[in-house]
Amino acid sequence: MTETHELTGHFETHRPHLRAVAYRMLGSVADVDDAVQEAWLKLSRVDAGAIDNLGGWLTTVVARVCLDMLRSRQSRREQPFEPEAPEPVASGTRGSSPEQEALVADSVGLALLVVLDRLDPAERVAFVLHDMFAVPFEEIGPIVGRSVAAARQLASRARRRVRGAHETSAPDRTGQRELVDRFLTALRAGDLEGLLAVLDPDLVVRADLPGRPVSETRGAAAWAKGAVAYGHLAESTEVALVDGAAGVVYAPGGRLVRAVRLTFADGRIVTMEIIGNPARLGGLDVAVVE
Repeated sequence: MTETHELTGHFETHRPHLRAVAYRMLGSVADVDDAVQEAWLKLSRVDAGAIDNLGGWLTTVVARVCLDMLRSRQSRREQPFEPEAPEPVASGTRGSSPEQEALVADSVGLALLVVLDRLDPAERVAFVLHDMFAVPFEEIGPIVGRSVAAARQLASRARRRVRGAHETSAPDRTGQRELVDRFLTALRAGDLEGLLAVLDPDLVVRADLPGRPVSETRGAAAWAKGAVAYGHLAESTEVALVDGAAGVVYAPGGRLVRAVRLTFADGRIVTMEIIGNPARLGGLDVAVVE
């Protein structure tokens, strides 16, 4: 009983780090918990006393579990996505405060998670382990089943794709404003073709509305077909900055009911976060753009 209790204590000291690694690889809180739980099960079945570096061993196990989950997700053509990084997932830094965790969570960013979600599973694992957690390629190679040189190439390729996505989505306030104006014009007119012209085909829309479970829609066509039916609601919408990001607010009679955060890439809207939950609306910094 004492050995089990001691092992549990050691594992718990590593849990924040393991969750941070798993979140950046998987982008889904539910999958994070599954991956970390699997690591605990594996640890409980081996002789922990024979493990020289418990943290490194657990990181390797979690990475392999995540790689399997990413490959399974890809084979099913599924891409679960959870853009909000809650505080316990954020950094895994021992002794960090909730405020520090929230800051790191914000730095992960919806846009970065969207880019990571588009990487090949092995690329994502190599990039996350090396560039975000400084794991050497000598350890990454066996995890992804590649040579050290090949693992280095995986991370390099992923790095170029991530950097390229950030460069193409660099802030262009004028261009973003024009894009949002076109978006609202099409939405108000119920113009399906106009909407599709400003939306990325792989659009990700997440909605947090009162009285409903959080939902997610993938694909511009799937979302736009439903949106045009409610185009009349867009008459009371305005272009705004939502927590400093380009967005839209729905505020009939001056009362904020909905806020929509947008991200852009290659001249199109790639993500939309629709916030209607009163608890979250009250914490937003909203500035209407004249």
